[in-house]
Order: sequence, then C-alpha cells, then structure tokens
Amino acid sequence: MVDIESRSANPATSGGNQGSDVRGRTTIADGVVATIAEIAIRETDGVHSVGKGASKALGAVTGRVSGSSGRGRTVKVEVGEKQTAIDVDVEVEYGVPIHELADRIRTHVVDAVETMTGLEVVEININVFDVHIPDEDDDEDGSDGGGSARGGSRVL
Repeated sequence: MVDIESRSANPATSGGNQGSDVRGRTTIADGVVATIAEIAIRETDGVHSVGKGASKALGAVTGRVSGSSGRGRTVKVEVGEKQTAIDVDVEVEYGVPIHELADRIRTHVVDAVETMTGLEVVEININVFDVHIPDEDDDEDGSDGGGSARGGSRVL
C-alpha cells in the first residue's frame, strides 16, 4: 500500500482540497494499482489474455468479481511512496507486431495508472509468453486445442 499526502499541488491525489495544508491521507492499495493496470492491458487491441496458467484462470474469474482479493493476481506491482513498477505476462494475437503492442500496452497502463492514482509509473516489464492462433474450433471454452505457439524467450 502507498500513502499519499493530500496537497492541492497534486490534483490527482488532493481530492479537491484547497490551500497548502495537509488535510488527510489517501491510501492506495497495491491491488488497486494492479487492477487499474490489468484493465488497461485487457483493453489494448492485440492482447488475447493476461496472466499464465492458474493465475490466468483465476484472473478471468476474480477479475469479474467486485471486491476480489489480490491472490492469484495476473499483474504484479511494486508500489513506493510516489512511484510504481509493474510486471505482466500476456498472450498476444497472432499477426500483431509484438514490439508495437508492447509500446501500446505501456502507453495505456501509464495513462490509466498515473491519471487515476497520481503515482509515477517508472517501469512496465512485459513478458510475452504465448501467441494465440485462432482456428475454426476456437470456441473460447478455455481449452488449449493446440492453438498456441510456444518457444524460447526474447527480452524486448
């Protein structure tokens, strides 16, 4: 969690307070930052899914449930007093230029997190772990019918 002193100099964290006196604290839980980042990532065209394995399945369920706990979260965050760093695993759609997608993900996440929390996003590490290849039998039932390409890793 991060505590942010509410001052009028930073409207994103001030809550509309006027004057230079501190009028209280705003606390932003790590899970809040992770949720904001995850939504921004999922809304990025070219991202098929967020997270791997069990965390991916859990994220698909808990991501839709209001008030879900941070267990099994698909986006990892480290939050400091004024900055945050984010790690995410993504599966991309086949045919999408991955380097361009990574740039779009970073832009969307930075915009969403900085606007909503006032925290500076200093780093977003993106691990592309899979490529989703659509086929005729792809009915989104969650089965892995061989529609993925797995191989070695490459750092972007």
